[in-house]
Amino acid sequence: MVSPKSVQLFCFFFSMIILTGCGELAIHDVDSLLFPGFYRSEVVGFMAGLGTTFAALPDLIGMLRRRSSKGMNPRMAAIMGTFQILWVYYGLLILSRPVILWNIIAVMTNFFVVGAYFYFARKESVDQSKST
Repeated sequence: MVSPKSVQLFCFFFSMIILTGCGELAIHDVDSLLFPGFYRSEVVGFMAGLGTTFAALPDLIGMLRRRSSKGMNPRMAAIMGTFQILWVYYGLLILSRPVILWNIIAVMTNFFVVGAYFYFARKESVDQSKST
């Protein structure tokens, strides 16, 4: 008797073989139905960039709430900002609106993180020198 697991495996591999021959039937990068001026890949790019762009935002919000630079390392934000500037340049080279937009926002976010770090670090050093 044939086990249900082996039938499932046969169906899976058979459907994979059939699907590999249907490459020409795949949907190419056509205009998006939601935003007619954009390609579907751009819409997906904007959605994907949303998460990675705001990765530094929790550090910035935490620093602003604590009003302290404790536990923050500005090097990470500076390194990320530097490479995101390269991503903006790359986006300009390949004319990709999602890459350009999200990385400009990310550069500004990292700029604010580094600025807030130095603001609070300077404020903390002045407060320590006054208490001494």
